[in-house]
Amino acid sequence: MGLGRYPDIGIADVGKTALEAREQIAKGVDPIEQRQTKVAAQRAELEALTFEQAARQVHIEQSPGWKNPKHAAQWITTLETYVFPTLGKVKVADLTPKHFADALRPIWLEKPETASRTKQRCHAVMAWCWAHGKVAANPIDVIEHLLPKQIPTEQHQPAMPWAKIPTYIKDHLKDRQPGDSTRAALEFLILTAARSGAVRMMTWSEVNFDEAIWTIPPEAGRKTGVARRMPLSGRAIEILQQQRAIGLSDELVFPAPRGGVLSDMTLTSLLRRTKAESETPGRVATAHGFRSAFRDWASEHGYSRDLAERQLSHEISNKVEAAYHRTDLLEQRRPMVQSWTNFLTNESK
Repeated sequence: MGLGRYPDIGIADVGKTALEAREQIAKGVDPIEQRQTKVAAQRAELEALTFEQAARQVHIEQSPGWKNPKHAAQWITTLETYVFPTLGKVKVADLTPKHFADALRPIWLEKPETASRTKQRCHAVMAWCWAHGKVAANPIDVIEHLLPKQIPTEQHQPAMPWAKIPTYIKDHLKDRQPGDSTRAALEFLILTAARSGAVRMMTWSEVNFDEAIWTIPPEAGRKTGVARRMPLSGRAIEILQQQRAIGLSDELVFPAPRGGVLSDMTLTSLLRRTKAESETPGRVATAHGFRSAFRDWASEHGYSRDLAERQLSHEISNKVEAAYHRTDLLEQRRPMVQSWTNFLTNESK
C-alpha cells in the first residue's frame, strides 16, 4: 500500500498513516479498499454538486462576515434572478466559460453595472469550488473573451413625463389588492423620489412614524456611505401604515410575494405590464426614471436646485461647496415633498 511520495508526505505523516492502516487491518478492515471507497464518495459528491447548491453554500458561509444583512440578501437575489434559471442545476464540474458568458449576455450591454456585480458573485462561487477541489480552474477568469466589449456610455433611464404620473397612479397603483407589495412599493418610490434599492430593501426599523422620517442607511441602495433622511408625506405614511397593518413581514416593508427582498426586475415587469410610457418613443418608463420626472417637476414649479438635489440624495461634486453643506434641509424639503404628493393625488381624484 503506497502511503505517499516524499517530500510531499513527511516521515512523521507516513508513520502515522502506517499505524492507522495496521489498526484497520487488525479490525479486519482493508485500508486500500476503504481509501478507494472514500475517493469514490468524494468523486460522486463532486459530480453531484450543482452551481445553485454551491452558491447557496458560499452565501451561508460568507454572509456572517458582511456588515449589512441587506447586502447578503441582495447577493443571492442577483444570482437567483440572472444565473440560477439557466445554470442553477448544472454541475459545477461541467461548467465552462461559455455557460457563464451565455447567462450574462442578455444583461452584459443592457445592464453593465448589474452584469458586473453578477459576474463578481459567480466568480466568488467558482473560486470557492476551486479552493475546495470541486473544479480544476475558475471559468469566470476568461469569459470577457466570449463577450463584446462594454462601452461606457451615460444613458438616462427612460422617464415618464411628470404630467402623466397622476393618471398612471390612479389607473394602475392606487386601487390595488391588499398585500400587493410591488404596486405599494412603486407608489411609495414615486412619492419619495427614492432609489429603487433603498425602497426594496427598506425595513421597519428605518421608519419614524412620530416624526414622519425615513432614515436610509448608508448601504441600502446608496452610492455613497452616508445615511440619508427623507421626509414622508401624508400619503407615504398612509402606505406604510397599510403595509404594517397587513403584516407581511416583521422586517421588510415591501417584501417579495414569496418572501425576501423584491427584485428590481419585479418593478420593471410591473411597469412593462402596465405599459408605463416614457418620454423616449418605444421605451417603457423605469422605476429610476421617476426620480428624473420629480426633478423636472421641481424645477418647473420653482423649487431650488439645492432642495431637489438633496431629496434625490445626489452628492455635491465640488468638494469646496460640499464642505459648507452641513445640513440636509429636512424641514425645508417637507413642503416640497408634500406639494409633490398633493399634485400626484389631486390629479388622481
